[in-house]
Amino acid sequence: MAVAVSDFCRRAKAPAPAPEVREALALLTEADDFRVRALTDAEPEASPLGPFAVIDILNGTQPSMAAQRQACGFYEVARELAHVREQKAPPPAPAPAEPLTFAPPPAPATDASAGKKGGKASRDELEATVKERIAPRKRAPTEETTSGPADFAEEPAFPRRDLPRPRGRFTRVEAPRASFMELTRLSGKPTVEAALEANEHRFAMLRNLSQQFNGARGELTLVDLENVLRDHGLLEALVEKERRMVLDGYTAQRGATGRVAWALGLSPSELQRLVSVLKLTEDVEALRERFRREALATPHLTHRLDLLGREKYLTDLGIQKKFADTLRKELERLVGDALPDAEDLHGLADVVGRKHGAPSELVYRAFERLGLAEGLRKQLLAASR
Repeated sequence: MAVAVSDFCRRAKAPAPAPEVREALALLTEADDFRVRALTDAEPEASPLGPFAVIDILNGTQPSMAAQRQACGFYEVARELAHVREQKAPPPAPAPAEPLTFAPPPAPATDASAGKKGGKASRDELEATVKERIAPRKRAPTEETTSGPADFAEEPAFPRRDLPRPRGRFTRVEAPRASFMELTRLSGKPTVEAALEANEHRFAMLRNLSQQFNGARGELTLVDLENVLRDHGLLEALVEKERRMVLDGYTAQRGATGRVAWALGLSPSELQRLVSVLKLTEDVEALRERFRREALATPHLTHRLDLLGREKYLTDLGIQKKFADTLRKELERLVGDALPDAEDLHGLADVVGRKHGAPSELVYRAFERLGLAEGLRKQLLAASR
């Protein structure tokens, strides 16, 4: 379970050490294991998400809210406060100790000639000596001890409500941001070039630079950033970099817009805006159409059965219903030739899989997902009679 949570956090761009993962899982019970696996087996809906963000989502928090809490250090502060409270918890009160008693030492032997009056005086002297030995000592005041504290005693006590707020280990204090004009000057060009080199696209540059600089009218905006890049002659280099990145992303993700946005760290609206700004709408649509045709026209049965399980991908391409209808008709045709050789639904899936080189488990799942299972069971029951 810890490995699954650790892998999920890595995919959610918030890798965590093993002790932190175990500390988070300690908040759950064994009955929650299936909920943890259901969450970690799926792709993260937001990022970043650490181990405690996973626990927060299982408790009903939206993934986007958990990602915001993770990004602002909410879970680190909560952990630190919990540790501080544990350390400051008062220890259990010790059992009352029995009062110490000091027995006076035995009286020294006296001569027989000593009188009763002399023996009683000796015992009194011994008791007085013991009391002096165990009594607390009082130190005499000196000049150093009387000069300092006496001055402070006259000053009024500092009110608690005026004390500065404590700054813990994980407290984040925002640094003062520089003016937007710093980027427009020639001295700001190295900063812009470094940001261009370190970030993949303009939205990532905007997020990083907005933590250091203000915009022309408050917060730094995308228009401000584009004007700075244009003034320094760097906008064309950024556009060329983004064009390659977007086209490579759609090719690698086989036309799935959602996965492209996730891989680039963009929201769907930001990706759509970027494609529009780069004038890649026609190119992106041509790539998506190419992968639609490939998905619908693939001849291998195993590949088509595997695509049937990738419902989100087919929905992203907009061909989920058309693909399911086409595959249903093909399976009905293949099943018609295999019905005489099967006795039950699993046997029918085995026969179809052997004849066409496909795993029988995928064929059986296709029967269930496409709504063919009930009708095929009735046909097999009628044929057996």
